[in-house]
Amino acid sequence: MINIPLSALEVAMVQTGTRAVDTLRDTAAFAQAMERLGYHRLWYAEHHHSPAIGAFPPVVLTAHAAALTSSIRLGSGGVLAPNHAPITMAEQFGTLAALHENRIDLGIGRGPGTFDEATARALRRGAGPATDEEYRGDIAATLSFLVDEVALGPLPEPWLLASSTAGAALAAELGLPIAVAHHIRPQNTLAVLERYRSAFSPSRWCEAPRVLVCVEALCAETEEEVARRGGPMAVVKAGLLKGRSETPFPTPEEAAAYPFTTEERQALEAFRAQQAVGTPGIVVHRLAQLADETGADELMLTSPVYDLHDRIRSYELIKQYIESTPTP
Repeated sequence: MINIPLSALEVAMVQTGTRAVDTLRDTAAFAQAMERLGYHRLWYAEHHHSPAIGAFPPVVLTAHAAALTSSIRLGSGGVLAPNHAPITMAEQFGTLAALHENRIDLGIGRGPGTFDEATARALRRGAGPATDEEYRGDIAATLSFLVDEVALGPLPEPWLLASSTAGAALAAELGLPIAVAHHIRPQNTLAVLERYRSAFSPSRWCEAPRVLVCVEALCAETEEEVARRGGPMAVVKAGLLKGRSETPFPTPEEAAAYPFTTEERQALEAFRAQQAVGTPGIVVHRLAQLADETGADELMLTSPVYDLHDRIRSYELIKQYIESTPTP
């Protein structure tokens, strides 16, 4: 059974046939639902110029959710360092931490948050991708500004997002908790964790290695409903396999009619096998297995499902199954 905290990642998918403002309303209702269900923390991811994901700044979503909730931890998962000045990240999340004491996280990542090169350059005022040294400097500067410049009171809890051994090495060097993107590159997870734990240096932020693993978790009462709810994201992933970044987030009905190739089906099934997808017992068993395999201190679940009610229901079923199953 699972005896570590469960958290949630909000990706803010913009559903076909809806508007971005509808997605924003859904994020508020979702935050309140995660608090009601007892999830430990809720993070928001940064994306730009995508037909499937809203371009909503994590700091703004965090502030809005914090005003609508009272206990769940909130923050970025992550805000992307190459797109922001370190002092700006420190000031924004330092202010949130002062306003909502002991509830704010600053999860920092490296990617541009877009597949479009022109958008990436616009975010960086025409500059190219950050080098390893620039990224390390941005993280170190952000942490320094939090302590030396902002000093508003309680600090946000910093995390470094990683899906490679290079990211793991940086988190270990700086003594930061690590959030591993198993939901993006599951093939890298164990190598990332081995590198992180073997090289970890204690710091003011973290005395010992601390690991959060993010996993795609999709749960429904029947396998047929699991397939229906998972169809829209499968179409988006199939588009990525073909090198298309402009795939909208379709309805379940549109997804059911999508002509997946044999190669796409095989790739999607291989990915699904490394996540936690199925009926409640199957999902919880897989989550427990992943927790054991990784030694994670916490699991963060992301459920890219078309309908808000269905998405909340997925998280609810997982919690209900865990709470109704006797501890051995």
